[in-house]
Amino acid sequence: MTLTLYAHPLSSYSQKVLVALWENGIDFAYRHLGEDGAHDELRALWPTGRFPVLVDSNTVVAESSIIIEHLQIRHPGPVRLIPDDPAAALEVRLLDRIFDVEVMAAMQRPVTEALRGMLPLPAGSPPRAPDRLDEVRADAARALETIYGWLDRRIAGRAWATGDAFTMADCAAAPSLFYADWVHPIGPEHARLAAYRAKLLARPSFARAVEEARPYRANFPLGAPDRD
Repeated sequence: MTLTLYAHPLSSYSQKVLVALWENGIDFAYRHLGEDGAHDELRALWPTGRFPVLVDSNTVVAESSIIIEHLQIRHPGPVRLIPDDPAAALEVRLLDRIFDVEVMAAMQRPVTEALRGMLPLPAGSPPRAPDRLDEVRADAARALETIYGWLDRRIAGRAWATGDAFTMADCAAAPSLFYADWVHPIGPEHARLAAYRAKLLARPSFARAVEEARPYRANFPLGAPDRD
């Protein structure tokens, strides 16, 4: 049985799923969305066109967290990314949502605004609305500072996001903190969180995701720093 993942190396949500796959050594076909015809195939499977999307035989699975849960049910490996204990699983799912909704979404807003200013207007379109990038970046910085502080306190005394084990929460944390730090750096007042980000970057599965995305860094609209 072949799994096929529709994803792009620079995509944070794609990286989240790739980390989960590589952590457990799961074989899959990588349908790279830079390849000819891949986007058309994706839309035929999932009409929103958002990715990643996993195809498992006749089952199409969308949304990164659901894909990881599906993998654990259908293709379990040695790394249990969602604990069996219900209370521990709730903490994993909470942190997973925090990284996706509070960190990644806040990071994405200025990225989207920067992209909006770069895209050409179709012929006959009304003038583009004024550039709001500075305002959007400032709003994102405030939101990220708030959640950085909460996370810095939450992970105190923990080896990984939710405790001693690497979980789905860490799969979400790795790309979200990686890119969020590019948009609004994690300052020394959040030393635990900065150290956690560094630990994630050293994890072989995420280090691989970072390296495979490196050729596409010029596509990051706010400019990718040289430090990672």
